[in-house]
Amino acid sequence: MVKAVRFPVAALASIGATLVIGNISAFAYPSGSLGYDIGYPQCGISFPRTWVAAAPSLIGSRGPWWSTPRNIAPTRGSSATSIWYRGYYSFGIIGVDSGYPFLSPAHPGNPCLAAEYARAPNPGLYINSGYDPSYTDSNHTTPDCQTQSGSVSGTTAQKAAWAVGCSEAQGSYGYASSRGITSAAGWWLDVETQNSWCGQPGTACTDLTLNQYTLQGVIDTLGHIGAVPIGIYSNRTQWSSIVGNLSVTGSTSDWVATGARTAQEAVTYCASTYSFSGSPVTLVQFVSGSIDRDVAC
Repeated sequence: MVKAVRFPVAALASIGATLVIGNISAFAYPSGSLGYDIGYPQCGISFPRTWVAAAPSLIGSRGPWWSTPRNIAPTRGSSATSIWYRGYYSFGIIGVDSGYPFLSPAHPGNPCLAAEYARAPNPGLYINSGYDPSYTDSNHTTPDCQTQSGSVSGTTAQKAAWAVGCSEAQGSYGYASSRGITSAAGWWLDVETQNSWCGQPGTACTDLTLNQYTLQGVIDTLGHIGAVPIGIYSNRTQWSSIVGNLSVTGSTSDWVATGARTAQEAVTYCASTYSFSGSPVTLVQFVSGSIDRDVAC
């Protein structure tokens, strides 16, 4: 998962939000299937030409990647450094941004988004998120989101934080749409302590409700646009540091960053005890070599 970096300067253009009725809860990942998540650092790698639709079940056919980190051998149409392995994956989750929660000329969106998305089986998207008091300025927060925040219950600072999240969602959705992507299998929010959040080192705020309102702004805006279902990538330690015991609604799945090195180890996190937002644990991540891979619970 690509990490967001603190305090980028950005300029966003507001996009109109049209309510679309869709399936708000179902992530189409068969239990036991294997996937991957990638972003702009993987730009330029070679891809195999074809895919097998479904990965082997971890229950019925455990591949060699099950208990040991897998070193990928080249296949026809791919290079030795390719992260791809023909036939193993049934889904891919692609990073929209380039490590920042806002887009700008200095930090544009993932330049390979369209190519990575087109080659992924059952593709979904993830976006970076973050909050800092500086994000409430006109270089980050859109006028549209600022207006919408007027109907949100809360303090002036909380309304402004909601507008920050709304603006992050508009920017990422607008960028994906500009690349022809409007019907992803799902949207995930990257919520990590390495991003900019109140309470984290280098961020000039300690009020965790502002983090809560920012995330709610992202979720509310994506849901209104119709970019659903929506899930969150984090873990209990990071979530507690960012959100504490505060609630965020509208997300239907947790994607757990486990730190595991094998699928066998990662699936032990497919349990309600590892839920951080209160939603079911749908995905667990592990790293094989330098590659992020995921197992559906």
